[in-house]
Amino acid sequence: MKDKSLLILYILLALIILSALFAPLIAPYSPYDADLTNKFAPISQSHILGTDHLGRDVFSRIIYGTRMSLISILATISIVLILSLIVGSIAGFRGGLFDSILMRICDVFLTFPTFILALFFIGVLGVGLINVIIAIALTHWAWYARIVRSIVLETKQKNYVTAAKCAGSSRFNIVIKHIMPQVLSQVIILATLDLGHMMLHVAGLSFLGLGVQAPVAEWGVMINDAAPYIREHPELMIYPGLCIFFTVAVFNSIGEKLRDKYAAVNSYIKQEN
Repeated sequence: MKDKSLLILYILLALIILSALFAPLIAPYSPYDADLTNKFAPISQSHILGTDHLGRDVFSRIIYGTRMSLISILATISIVLILSLIVGSIAGFRGGLFDSILMRICDVFLTFPTFILALFFIGVLGVGLINVIIAIALTHWAWYARIVRSIVLETKQKNYVTAAKCAGSSRFNIVIKHIMPQVLSQVIILATLDLGHMMLHVAGLSFLGLGVQAPVAEWGVMINDAAPYIREHPELMIYPGLCIFFTVAVFNSIGEKLRDKYAAVNSYIKQEN
């Protein structure tokens, strides 16, 4: 509460989440209701941001697009964290042959640019939201797995972990009770910094026609739909573009704030010890 800037960022994030949760109550129209007699309508009381080339209310589609964008990135980051925590914990705690094999697999995934690798997976899996989520998750998990492994390698040398081993605790209990809290506290901050990056991936793939498919209301799809009319009606691309920019900025700012605070806390603890 003392950090006013972080508090403002939390409020902005809460507004984004609430707009996604209560989209049916906020949006004045269905995002799929088309009215060709009212296409490209200007801003008015009945249409806050006007209408698109099919006469659909732009404001309603943006509100519903918030829901779709948040669902996609939360599903992606959940898959990434589950894969990376499992692989990184096994590699770091067991070591030996398991560590070598798993890290070489990670090296293969890290060799290619994430967006190019995502395009390859989409080419194999096919287009669609679920396949895009899987593709983006498969391109990001390796980096997180290596970070988890490094944290596990450092944490398992601590005295309280050694004491737990001497007390007869199983490997599973040691990882869950003593190592995983240390891992999660750092990985979640990194994930917060990466949410904006993943949102750009989802929107970019949807813009290329490989992700969310029309007529689903999603910001990347809206930009793709408005591209042929950019000269006559540039605002149809500007509105969803600003939403992407604003949401990515909020995620990145929160992640940086949390990272700085966590670094300060760690520095204080080391000084006290």
